[in-house]
Amino acid sequence: MRRMSPVDSTIQRLRELPRSELTEEIETIVLKKFKVVLLMDDSEDLPVDISYFDLGLTSLRLTEIRQSLEQLLDLSINVNVLFNEPTITHLVDHLTQAVQEA
Repeated sequence: MRRMSPVDSTIQRLRELPRSELTEEIETIVLKKFKVVLLMDDSEDLPVDISYFDLGLTSLRLTEIRQSLEQLLDLSINVNVLFNEPTITHLVDHLTQAVQEA
């Protein structure tokens, strides 16, 4: 019997959640990734409806976040999603839908 990797178990757990809880979990994951890259403290508020480029994120750092989220969530994130509507809210909505459809 194959043992589940941490990524497999995370994905399985996320897929079993109701949509509202899934959205909350993904938002928590995304916020954590963005805060680390933006050198923010966990206690600091990160606006979710403002362009992350306006918050100081660079495209290079965004690529790092994208790769990390792709590995963690075991899915591919289209670059257009990141650049066409560059807010955390939009990204979370997209990821929530992608995890549900996977």
